[in-house]
Amino acid sequence: MNPFPPIAIRAGQLIDGVSPEPLQDVVILIEEDRISCVGGCRVPPTGAHVIDLAAYTVLPGLIDSHTHMCFAPGDGKNPVLTKSIPFRALQGAAAARATLHAGFTTARDMDSEGAGYADVAVRDAIRDGLIPGPQLFVSTMALSITGGHMNHVGLAPEIDARLPQFAAIADTTDEMIRAVRQQVKYGADWIKVYVTSNLKQVGPTTLEPISQFSEAQLSAVVVEARRWRRDVAAHAYGGEGAKAAVRAGVRSIEHGMLLDEEALRLMVEHGVYWCPTFANMRPTHALAGYPDNFVHRVMANHREVFRKALALGVKIVFGTDAGRVVPGTNAEEFDLMVQAGMEPMRAIQAATSVAAELLRRDDQIGAVRRGYQADLVAVAGNPLDDVKVLQDVRFVMKAGTIVKQPDGSAGSLSSASVPESRALCAQEQA
Repeated sequence: MNPFPPIAIRAGQLIDGVSPEPLQDVVILIEEDRISCVGGCRVPPTGAHVIDLAAYTVLPGLIDSHTHMCFAPGDGKNPVLTKSIPFRALQGAAAARATLHAGFTTARDMDSEGAGYADVAVRDAIRDGLIPGPQLFVSTMALSITGGHMNHVGLAPEIDARLPQFAAIADTTDEMIRAVRQQVKYGADWIKVYVTSNLKQVGPTTLEPISQFSEAQLSAVVVEARRWRRDVAAHAYGGEGAKAAVRAGVRSIEHGMLLDEEALRLMVEHGVYWCPTFANMRPTHALAGYPDNFVHRVMANHREVFRKALALGVKIVFGTDAGRVVPGTNAEEFDLMVQAGMEPMRAIQAATSVAAELLRRDDQIGAVRRGYQADLVAVAGNPLDDVKVLQDVRFVMKAGTIVKQPDGSAGSLSSASVPESRALCAQEQA
């Protein structure tokens, strides 16, 4: 008996991550961990397990391009002082599980937030099947400068000098190159650089962030990362630092709520992706505690930049800053993107095919196509009519394994469970 019989999924509606319009009444055939047929297989092969999702909209597994698995919203400003790295790795495991159950089968983790290489441990534990979670691409310790973003503040110098930092502190080009090599050595898939300052260092009148590195230094980082076949993500709110990062060849700009039109045009010219992270740039998150006038200006600027980026054709990807935002609530970002002017289909593509392009995995994930990894999710209702339905994912499959079923249960598909799941779907249709 074949231990991995094919699975046939009957989708009432399919949003495949690429096509401009949804497809109706589609059968998707899964063999082992891959999609073997889409739409041309209306009669499932003999022996196939059939999963009836005729009452649902099926989509590719979602991709969150900006997370922090080893950081939790309750960590405050300095978990380096209050939590062990082993605990933060366990925290990352819990966040990974919540993220997967929310329908995100892939995530790019944008630094461990001072938890050393715990993100590598979480990634590898998921790959080895020890814990559930999305396919992770991690960036370990990001690069920053003395006195800059993610360098401790408010501590006595004698204490500060002895503590591990939130980032890899590098003040010269040689130190930056060494830091890149160190991150790669210990498992980084991506290199992240804090190109601009934190919010406290943004000019309250001009909204100009401080640039932390020169263009020449950033170019050296990009060249060194490329030598190791790694891409660079730039934390950059805007200003001259963001433009320097684009010219230096970074793959993506993170946050970017203060980008100007010149920067956006440079991003289009250089093919740089933008990850706006609306979910974290709110009064309840990153902007908490700032004066109301500052918060209003930053948020208004963020929405205006987003509208300009849409008009200019900037490649926008979905990202939440989850970790600083509660893991598992990632899909709230869809609603924020739509409120800011993006059409629901484009928002979905930002979390599927476009995000897969960012990761250079657009031949493997981010779409429901033959030969692609069998990452699928399903929601009740039509997200093109109400994108909020993506906040309630009912079915999750990662690499051909069912993680979540319509009744909320978890676990792999078995021959005994299939009739039960089909019955549950039929009950929901009724």
